[in-house]
Amino acid sequence: MNRSNWVRQIHRWLSIAFTATVIANFIALAQGKPPDWVTYSPLLPLALLLFTGLYLFVLPYATKWRSRRAESREDPRSRMRT
Repeated sequence: MNRSNWVRQIHRWLSIAFTATVIANFIALAQGKPPDWVTYSPLLPLALLLFTGLYLFVLPYATKWRSRRAESREDPRSRMRT
């Protein structure tokens, strides 16, 4: 499994963990004032979702940039075409 598939799978599981912590937070709020660790528990999965989501967002642009760069190394005349 390559790195992008690995990050995509982690992103999916983090989204499930984030959703579960938010639901647990709402349940705890319905029963009264929850402890601080319950209130702040969604922040870790959310921060990790931010990093994996940014990676997945940039991935198509980086792939396009790498392919153009490899193409220009193969054919020196390709620089004059762009």
